[in-house]
Amino acid sequence: MATHGGFEPVFCTIVPPHVLDRLAQADDPVLAGTARRTLQRDAYERTQRRLTTVVGARAVAPLAAEPGKPHRTVHDAGHGTDLPGRAVRTEGDEPGPDATVNRAYAGLGATFELLLSAYGRDSIDGAGMPLVATVHYDRDYNNAFWNGEQMVFGDGDGEIFLDFTLPIDVIGHELAHGLTQHTANLTYFGQPGALNESVSDVFGALIKQYTLGQTASEADWLIGAGLLAPRVTGTALRSMKEPGTAYDDDVLGKDPQPATMDDYVRTGRDNGGVHINSGIPNHAFYLAATTLGGHAWERAGQVWYDVLTGGELPQDAMFTDFATLTVKAARARFGEGEELLAVTKAWERVGVRTL
Repeated sequence: MATHGGFEPVFCTIVPPHVLDRLAQADDPVLAGTARRTLQRDAYERTQRRLTTVVGARAVAPLAAEPGKPHRTVHDAGHGTDLPGRAVRTEGDEPGPDATVNRAYAGLGATFELLLSAYGRDSIDGAGMPLVATVHYDRDYNNAFWNGEQMVFGDGDGEIFLDFTLPIDVIGHELAHGLTQHTANLTYFGQPGALNESVSDVFGALIKQYTLGQTASEADWLIGAGLLAPRVTGTALRSMKEPGTAYDDDVLGKDPQPATMDDYVRTGRDNGGVHINSGIPNHAFYLAATTLGGHAWERAGQVWYDVLTGGELPQDAMFTDFATLTVKAARARFGEGEELLAVTKAWERVGVRTL
């Protein structure tokens, strides 16, 4: 049994630093300036997150939430940076005139619903944790993040990125960092960090597919589709189906994600390439889910959830550790059937050994 030594919440963004670094070097001073301000804000929030892990998070008043029911609050930062901002929609309120607020509220609910309906989990911590989001964060802020306590969404600059509440999988991705935080608590560096990012992409994709009622074959397997502005040559931030193909743009550069271990990227940037090498376990999940067919959250998703919550995944898990546990979980839940074969073959195809 792995021991996780208490939660170590981290600051996790949907747009990788390498993308913003590239934008910060753009010839267009407007694009470059926005990217630099986003990087500076991210650096500040990341530092605040580290300080919080030392001094402790602020106390949250207990809520008399009904078990098995969501407790959502959406705040408006008013283009400032004080969190959480002014509460503008709470649980049970009718939709208001602000579409961004309504999308954030719906995305929190979709995440809660998938976890409860598919896996019997009451919110991301399993104990009815309230789900909090802040929208309209800063001005032209080109990111969304989970800070260990809540979700935060920028409006984008309208030139490269649009409103970050537009893709529901972005909301699901960031909330899934909270799920990982409250379960396996994977270290945010190197292969454990890439697994952390991949788990968020997996559950972001599942939330999107669950909301749309899609089967694995019907899904686009894109993360962040609809987020890129019309001027950008690309379809999304990442592709689980074909890592490395999500964008190829004069300003953004080319999607650097590998699909297999043959192209594994060794780098000290981006916490050891957590947003880059996540393409490998992402592709393994895609292969397993599409081989099995049907609704991906029912079998492949169940296996991944079992590993994440099973207590055996170490915080410093490497790809081989995670893959081995998925094989074990597939066998434990489904026996020696097609699920076990699909999971095993998926890891073989991306070049990750199972022990």
